Amino acid sequence: MAAARTPSRGITKFKKGRQFLPSARFRKKGIKVVGTWKPVKIDPHVFADGQLEDLVCFEELHDYKLVGASKLASEEKPRKRRSGAVVSEGVVEEETASRPKKKRKKGTDRGRETAVKKEEENPSLADEDLISQEAVLKHTLDTDHEDGPQEGGAVETISPPKTVQKKKKKKTGKKAQPTSQAAPSKAPSKVKSWTTKLDDQKADVSAWKDLFVPKPVLRALSSLGFSAPTPIQALALAPAIRDNLDILGAAETGSGKTLAFAIPMIHSVLRWQEEKQTNQEQSGSHSEDGEFLVDVDDSSDDGNEMSNSPPVERKEEKDEDPSHSPGDEKESDDKKLEFDEEEATGHRNRSNPLLGLVLTPTRELAVQVKHHIDAVAKFTGIKTALLVGGMAPQKQQRMLTRQPEIVIATPGRLWELIKQQHHHLSNLKQLRCLVIDEADRMVEKGHFVELSQLLEMLNDSQYNPQRQTFVFSATLTLVHQAPARVFQKKNAKKIDKTDKLDMLIQKIGMRGKPKVIDLTRKEATVETLTETKIHCDKEEKDFYLYYFLLQYPGRTMVFANSIDCIKRLTALLSILDRDPLPLHANMHQKQRLKNLERFAERDNGVLLSTDVAARGLDIPDVQHVIHYQVPRTSEIYVHRSGRTARAAKEGLSLLLIGPDDMINFKKIYKTLEKNEEIPLFPIEIKCMKAIKERVNLARQIEKEEYYNSRAKQHNAWFQQAADALEIDLDDDVFLGGRRSEQEESQKQRMMKGMKKQLKHLLSQPVFKSVMKTKYPTQFGRLMVPEMPLHTSESALSTVSQQKKKRKKKQPVIG
Repeated sequence: MAAARTPSRGITKFKKGRQFLPSARFRKKGIKVVGTWKPVKIDPHVFADGQLEDLVCFEELHDYKLVGASKLASEEKPRKRRSGAVVSEGVVEEETASRPKKKRKKGTDRGRETAVKKEEENPSLADEDLISQEAVLKHTLDTDHEDGPQEGGAVETISPPKTVQKKKKKKTGKKAQPTSQAAPSKAPSKVKSWTTKLDDQKADVSAWKDLFVPKPVLRALSSLGFSAPTPIQALALAPAIRDNLDILGAAETGSGKTLAFAIPMIHSVLRWQEEKQTNQEQSGSHSEDGEFLVDVDDSSDDGNEMSNSPPVERKEEKDEDPSHSPGDEKESDDKKLEFDEEEATGHRNRSNPLLGLVLTPTRELAVQVKHHIDAVAKFTGIKTALLVGGMAPQKQQRMLTRQPEIVIATPGRLWELIKQQHHHLSNLKQLRCLVIDEADRMVEKGHFVELSQLLEMLNDSQYNPQRQTFVFSATLTLVHQAPARVFQKKNAKKIDKTDKLDMLIQKIGMRGKPKVIDLTRKEATVETLTETKIHCDKEEKDFYLYYFLLQYPGRTMVFANSIDCIKRLTALLSILDRDPLPLHANMHQKQRLKNLERFAERDNGVLLSTDVAARGLDIPDVQHVIHYQVPRTSEIYVHRSGRTARAAKEGLSLLLIGPDDMINFKKIYKTLEKNEEIPLFPIEIKCMKAIKERVNLARQIEKEEYYNSRAKQHNAWFQQAADALEIDLDDDVFLGGRRSEQEESQKQRMMKGMKKQLKHLLSQPVFKSVMKTKYPTQFGRLMVPEMPLHTSESALSTVSQQKKKRKKKQPVIG
């Protein structure tokens, strides 16, 4: 191997503003200098032509080795290059100069500045320095293309300082743009939940200490302001933590069931970590083990992933073998990397398995449960992961590579990832806690097929006899009364609470006899909930809904049975300036979560939802729940009404009952065993004329806009297909027929007129407060200061006043 030295020309070609680009051959290999460079004697007559006047000398190297490019990083530690390094006696000093790609230290920049000054003062020194750079260019061409700083036995060539500075400016300029653009996108990610946000507090948690709650959890409860447990928590924590029993819990909506299973689960994970630590201390395997982990996810902050030094030493011993060719080295590297990844995967499964699994029926409930568990476990270091549909599965797979101890999931997405054989979900035998939230909904026939497959797997191939199971719901013990014709059959049996629970235990596969905690009332709803109803025709429901939203502002949830109904109400109330927020299963998941967050931020927000939001959601300060359509089952009615009157607060539930809803209403009334008839909600009849005028006009506008958008979409598709086929279409093909420009403009003028009229009506007050006086002044009327148009009275106070009036009117029998 020979190299020629020239002060200005030769192998290295520096382009202005760029680094040199090595050939593909030298990117794959590196050269490790073993011996020394020796000068070669040249006949003086070679220089007679004058063509080689720039040539200084020839040198050759016999003792060297070809090594892989990735091996140069593990040879020796990098040393700073001296600015005035001069080659003496044809021997090149072995030194490394690592050039980080992302960050640059101040010291290296100062060294380069001094080198530039020295080159300006002494040109000959600079020429010699450039010669030494060119002589060893082939050794390190591939190091500039690595992700991080590389180091090795070969000398690294340093590009001229000017080009490096220009490159640095370009890099910093390019990097500055995405960071400035990415900054605003990170802001909304801070608000991840719509639940009540509690500031750091210091509450007295002495009431929790007798329930065997771990100390880090007590600290979190104190900061969250939870001074005392709720009844379901007080009864469930001690048997779950101390006695390690399975729990079957039924309690009212808003009673704190999430913490009743979250705290025992955290305790079980902490106990497993303590057992693992004591086993490691006794065996001492953690200090003798030579295994190392490959960092799979760069974004991981876990301290479990690290690499040890012994594997690097073994690689260096391989490089020193002279009979080892570069091709064999590359193949062995690939095999080694695959082996290391498999070894790391197995090590992760052994070191940090999945210990807690929470299953919920809806995505929003899973997000909320994760938020509550993270709040209670914030001082424990326990990691959680969320696996729900509607979000990228690749991101959720990356979250699983961080080995979360607790996973909160919906059955569909969880079963999908289990079928893909993700390593963190492959071994569920070590699962310590299984939670099924809203269990009565989850195990219903025809729902959640994936859950039955998952439970079958957990009770068969992945069975763990020490696994603890928690089952919670507000309607766990609610039993439907079958119609009389069913009991006329021979094999018909009445099902009571114990029969229903036994069926549930059998389906889930709980061990032995679990601890049953039932705190529900006979009516199944909360005492602080006020239930009312309005009997009306189907077409009049819009009038009463708009009347209620206008008369009693506040955070209100409106439930309907179908998605089409929610879409129509959203368009209608938007025209009436009520600014509703829809929520249904056909929406994108991000939009669903965003609408929930917006609803929680608005004091007078209106959320139009299907039964997706009926179960479990803890939205703070919901004052009213309106059943625009009566629910089909009593369970759904209880869960819908449970979105208000939570945590001992008051709330109102209003049923809009049409002729089609009477069958469902009678079923609910019978199942819940209501002793008293649900009272009618008071309505001011004198205001209904103005309400009907507004709603009817808004209906016309909504209907026209709906048909116009539908016709446009239909006609545009047919016209595009006809243009592609180069055919003419008949007028009958178009929805509504072909319209002339005159008809189109006339229709637009009519729409503008209706919108203008509605705008005028909306500007007028509906509920007028008129001040009467018997004494006119000389100006014709009494001049009084401006007063609010309507003194707003809450719906609850209106209902309570009506109850008092009824009691007074009732005759006293004595």
